[in-house]
Amino acid sequence: MRQFLIDELSREERDNLDNYLKRTLKSGLIVGMYWLTLPDDLLSEAQQGHEECGPFHFGIDLSKDKLIAELLVRSEANLHCSCISYATKEQRDFLLRFLDTMLAEEQIRA
Repeated sequence: MRQFLIDELSREERDNLDNYLKRTLKSGLIVGMYWLTLPDDLLSEAQQGHEECGPFHFGIDLSKDKLIAELLVRSEANLHCSCISYATKEQRDFLLRFLDTMLAEEQIRA
């Protein structure tokens, strides 16, 4: 799996990130899992043709001492479809801007 990893988080940094994610993103069914929804204008051609599979998200997993942001764009409605794919450059840039903003606002140094 292609992913972006932020590790060696202190307890305080982890708690700050958890609070930020709870305020800004949709929570998943698993504790520590969050969904960053892609805006419609960033959907790939295949994703635009699959409205029934949307919305589309990046998975962000926060555990005890690390945060993992998946570079796979997932469908909320379907686990196996051709519209599920790794991020385009524009989608990846969107994810990285979100992560950069989060780290700056929460003053994470890990």
